[in-house]
Amino acid sequence: MADTRLIQSRYRLLEIIGRGGMGEVWRALDESLGRQVAVKCLKPMGPQHDQAFTRILRERFRREARVAAALQHRGVTVVHDFGEYEGVLYLVMELLDGQNLSQLLEENQQHPLPVEHVVDIAEQVADALGYTHRQGIVHRDLKPANIMRLTDGTVKICDFGIARLGHDIGMTSRLTTTGLAMGTPHYMSPEQISGKEVDHRSDLYSLGCVLYEIATGVPPFDQEDAWAVLVGHRDTPPEPLRTHRAELPGFFDRVVLDLLAKAPEERPVDAGDLRRRIVLGRTGEQPALGPGPLAHPGPGLLPAPRERALPSWTRSMTAGHRATGVTGAHAERPDPAAGLTGQWTTARATAPHTGSFVSVSAGPPAPDLLAGLEGRHSAGIDLGRLGRWEEAGEVHRQVAEQRGRVLGPDHPDTLASHYEIGLTLSRTGRAEEALRAFTRVAEG
Repeated sequence: MADTRLIQSRYRLLEIIGRGGMGEVWRALDESLGRQVAVKCLKPMGPQHDQAFTRILRERFRREARVAAALQHRGVTVVHDFGEYEGVLYLVMELLDGQNLSQLLEENQQHPLPVEHVVDIAEQVADALGYTHRQGIVHRDLKPANIMRLTDGTVKICDFGIARLGHDIGMTSRLTTTGLAMGTPHYMSPEQISGKEVDHRSDLYSLGCVLYEIATGVPPFDQEDAWAVLVGHRDTPPEPLRTHRAELPGFFDRVVLDLLAKAPEERPVDAGDLRRRIVLGRTGEQPALGPGPLAHPGPGLLPAPRERALPSWTRSMTAGHRATGVTGAHAERPDPAAGLTGQWTTARATAPHTGSFVSVSAGPPAPDLLAGLEGRHSAGIDLGRLGRWEEAGEVHRQVAEQRGRVLGPDHPDTLASHYEIGLTLSRTGRAEEALRAFTRVAEG
């Protein structure tokens, strides 16, 4: 496809505007309509990738196309076309002229955005979320890299790659395991961390995290260790925003703290309620809005039960990237026109500030290698959830061996693989071997 630079005799690829471990985005010309578009292409997976992982990734890409194409709102990126050409899945989107919130913070040298911009962004995102939630869709991966502010001030939500249709009971955990973007630790809701079903109020919590960061310059739980971030979301009350930035309006401080309530029922009832509160605080007037609260959320939008213990899958998570971006020689700056997921634009596994991936070799391991290992780890978990424990164990053993070589035997990701090995052994009746695997993890 890269040789012909033409897809389906219609989309002429002009230049790459975004690249990540899973694919790339091109600025392209739609020769049929004479307009420029963005074409997102899923990178073909090589033989080193587990077939289950490849299958899941392709299904997620198709899902993103279906979900996004069904949404028609000025606050949601428009999808024009989707298909497969010479074995490569592609998604044709509107070409956005602007920057995502992560880039805006980086351009502002990690200082918070102007107050009037922050409030305007909050109102526009609330409006777009209200629309998507009324369509029965929960985004589940809201973060600064997935929210674009265009040059004309319009704000758009991007990337519905792991969105959940409320009525789609066929959507199982096989598409949402860690490593395949269950979410980003700095922006995950307590109920999402629990690994249970989430509803529209999980998006509101994630939006609260985003607004906290663009308003203060730091996320609500600003630890470098992923485990500490997750525990913070679950247990620690966030500091009021005005302790970081006294000039913020009092109403905005209260709104964001309400979004960050640990219990979903303590947050605003829905995005429409959130927007009403923002407009009322900003202007003193009640806005004319769309339909009211989600009275009947449907089976996929039911509140999630709370639980105190962080689940086992969180042990394998690394802190990822918050909106302040990546610095250093291995950084790859997201492109403003891409509108992509973090794994395409910001999920650089060698991020210096996380301390997550430290190679035992002369230099940091390649991001593509680490992304591939994360994907295979996730595929192994998926196989276990399908009851295919023997196959899952083999995947985890291979990943553990490779992680041990490139990250070290006591790295958290290596230990996470050994934990999963122990789990597969226990599920196949090999208790003594499982105990040895768990002991190794505990010692590490």
